[in-house]
Amino acid sequence: MKKKIWFGVFKFRSVFINVCIFALLGIIATVAFLGGDRGTTVDNTTKTAIYSGNTKNANVSLMVNVYWGTDYVDEMLTIFKKNDVKTTFFVGGMWVLDNEALVKKIQAEGHEIANHGYKHKDQKKLSYEQAKTEIQTTDTLIKQITGQKMTLFAPPSGAYNQQTITIAEELGYKTIMWSKDTIDWRDHDQSLITTRATKNIKNGDLVLMHPTAATVQALPNIIKTIKGQGLNITTVSKCLE
Repeated sequence: MKKKIWFGVFKFRSVFINVCIFALLGIIATVAFLGGDRGTTVDNTTKTAIYSGNTKNANVSLMVNVYWGTDYVDEMLTIFKKNDVKTTFFVGGMWVLDNEALVKKIQAEGHEIANHGYKHKDQKKLSYEQAKTEIQTTDTLIKQITGQKMTLFAPPSGAYNQQTITIAEELGYKTIMWSKDTIDWRDHDQSLITTRATKNIKNGDLVLMHPTAATVQALPNIIKTIKGQGLNITTVSKCLE
């Protein structure tokens, strides 16, 4: 008799435990379906940055990332104007604070102004709020100075993750990388910079450069070589069309 009672108790406990397990799994599934924590979240849908423009059109862009080299920015503007070239300057917020007049000059000469963050921080190492602040602060500064809303964001050092792209989209930005890199910040060689910018140049190429002395020296030849290939040098936005 005791054996039957013990067996009944054991069977009841087993059923009870199984019911609890199924109930717990149901709760977990429900929370996952509803999205769990409704605080600040990041969309984990796979998204990618843009590495080149529309290859159907004969457009390329000489995109200039700016956090320093102010004097060379002015020289580059002179060369662009002389050669009837429009392009995109990705400006850092800290640089903008000290160079409002030059930012206005970039705008006045018909170039596109784009976002390069505020303090040149690695986006992959930032929290959601920190990453957002880096983009949004520079966005606000440029609006105050030029009255324009930027739409392109180039992550400092090319460092980004899915969070970066999601935040950029939330703020109305496309995340821009490059298809050719002059590496002019490291290699101050006019000939090398020219080769990296122009070798096998093709429709849609986005050529990354910075305001350096060697870049200024190389720029006229870069422009001449690209135009000699029947390509139009224009803004990044125009290349994306």
